[in-house]
Amino acid sequence: MLTHLISGTLAGWSLIIAVGPQNALVLRQGIRREHLGVVLTICILADIALIGSGTVGIGAIVLLAPWALEILRWLGVAYLLWYAWGSLRSAREASGLEADTHQRSLKSIIATTLALTFLNPGVYLDTVVMLGNLANQQGPGGALPFTIGAMFGSLTWFLGIGYGARGLSGYLARPRVWQVLDVIIALVLVILAARLAFG
Repeated sequence: MLTHLISGTLAGWSLIIAVGPQNALVLRQGIRREHLGVVLTICILADIALIGSGTVGIGAIVLLAPWALEILRWLGVAYLLWYAWGSLRSAREASGLEADTHQRSLKSIIATTLALTFLNPGVYLDTVVMLGNLANQQGPGGALPFTIGAMFGSLTWFLGIGYGARGLSGYLARPRVWQVLDVIIALVLVILAARLAFG
């Protein structure tokens, strides 16, 4: 059982650690200390639900509906590019964290988090299909502890980057550092959009 738990945790980390729009959002909200608890709750609960659904067989259903993944793919491309454009606009303003008085509403943050979570086809391919298939390959009695391990990996990762980012808030009070971060995030999102569109 312990082996399956560890395997699930490592698998969960390996699939979630890749820099993506969801992780970028968690880092941003952690640094800004703005509605971080809400963002983390949505990301963690969504991952737990998706991992669990993959284990009980919904991953197979997703594989049988390639048209749904195709729709999600292009919605994801559009949203990634839109989010990248927003990061570039933010970089152009070059305001430090302390100087930035603009606060996004809770409703806007919730909508953005849900969109970045559920409009990303990678979420379904990695979290539902991949982890679901891996869990069901663990043999008798192995699927449940593997799934719990994967959920634990998601929980620890989001909490780690969300609250860990708060320690960088003083450093990111400098306008230039914040500007560079926004540009890097925008470039990563454009690369992800290109990979999603052509890969």
